[in-house]
Amino acid sequence: MPELPEVEVTRLSFAQGIAGSRVVCVRMGKALRWPLGCPVSELVGRVVRAVRRRGKYLLIDLDQGLLLLHLGMSGRLSFAEHLAPAGAHDHFEMKTTQGTLRLTDPRRFGAVVFADSDSAPIAQKLLGKLGMEPLSDDFDLSRFHAGLKRRKSSIKEVLLAGDVVVGVGNIYACEVLFLAGIRPTRSAAGLGRGRIAKLHAAIRDVLARAVASGGSTLRDFSSAKGESGYFQLEAMVYGRAGQACRVCATPIESIRQGQRSTFFCPHCQKS
Repeated sequence: MPELPEVEVTRLSFAQGIAGSRVVCVRMGKALRWPLGCPVSELVGRVVRAVRRRGKYLLIDLDQGLLLLHLGMSGRLSFAEHLAPAGAHDHFEMKTTQGTLRLTDPRRFGAVVFADSDSAPIAQKLLGKLGMEPLSDDFDLSRFHAGLKRRKSSIKEVLLAGDVVVGVGNIYACEVLFLAGIRPTRSAAGLGRGRIAKLHAAIRDVLARAVASGGSTLRDFSSAKGESGYFQLEAMVYGRAGQACRVCATPIESIRQGQRSTFFCPHCQKS
């Protein structure tokens, strides 16, 4: 599943190119997770103002309303002046005066939803409960500390939940916990202020480096320009079960938490 760095890389790869364009036509393929919420004809003629990101959602601001776009489990966007003819897995296509934006999603867990504004009920339903943005000034250490202290679940599960801090998916949760030296099974509420400060810094560091590396391409992720990511090549623990820790040479271990694989070093992450 594309995580926050991949979504941010996708945004950066087409936001400038599409800004200021006018929608020429819109085509919907097979049904996605949720309905568009308006006839496609109503989008024609609208102007794309900007592209934002909230968690793993891309927000395409129009001169009237906005589109909320989620890549789901396997979705990816393409944006170019000329694209190949749409295929069986291309389920949303918006042609503009500056290029065509296309969502390709084989599993159809993604979504494109229209909302009249950020405060519209559908927008609040999808975005209203999301946690702090980790790469913005909104990611306040005191609020992060208070949020973790209210949660008795394991710190790994709390990070994945997204209601304290948004966008720290499975790959990056494993990596930030390694960098902070925290065992993934440790209770969030049991972490001391010093550990939480290290975790706060590690989240910023890992996610920023992942964006700079173009995200992680484990299967078929690519930006809207078709470029792959390379962060997986520098992963310290994720996907490295049985291999030597890059710091202490102890074999990396893997366990299951909430139906997700967790990777950690039993020596570097003792507590």
